[in-house]
Amino acid sequence: MLCLSFTPLLALVLGASLGAAFPQDALKKSCSLSKYQFLVPHELKAVQKMKEQFEDIMLLSDRKCNTRLFHRKWNTAELSVPDRVMLVEAELDLTTAMLGLPAAPRFAETRQRPLAFLTQAREDLRGCMAMEAPSHQPSGKLRHWLQKLQTAKKTETVGCLEATTILHLFQVLNDLRCAALREQCT
Repeated sequence: MLCLSFTPLLALVLGASLGAAFPQDALKKSCSLSKYQFLVPHELKAVQKMKEQFEDIMLLSDRKCNTRLFHRKWNTAELSVPDRVMLVEAELDLTTAMLGLPAAPRFAETRQRPLAFLTQAREDLRGCMAMEAPSHQPSGKLRHWLQKLQTAKKTETVGCLEATTILHLFQVLNDLRCAALREQCT
């Protein structure tokens, strides 16, 4: 009787010990963002539909926004790979935050698929940064843009940031593709 109750306990202890000896993260050999090199057409269609619906909503509202957050004097392809990943991670942080805001029911439904896709991409990028370049310091170009982003978050209205982010979503997707290529991109 003692033997029967001891066996499951022994199995549990051994399983926990082996799990600690071989953590899940150690099994991952490299970071792979290859699934973002060529975006799936249905994901692009979902983003396009959301963007068009948002533009229609904007026509009915009086949202004025002068932020030039996504207008940069440099191209993403000019950055190193770790800088590209860091840039896209910051863009996706902003984008997912803006898409997560409360919205009219119809628009909230339309943006669920793009939000899920972009959230997954952001998590994949975070995993890559933690694995490949945990202490990477951004270049001067990127550091300046990250400061501009922080300033915009403090000074611009939420509506302005939301509009800017959604209207430049395809630029964010292109930057994601560029980060995934790990080589020169255009």
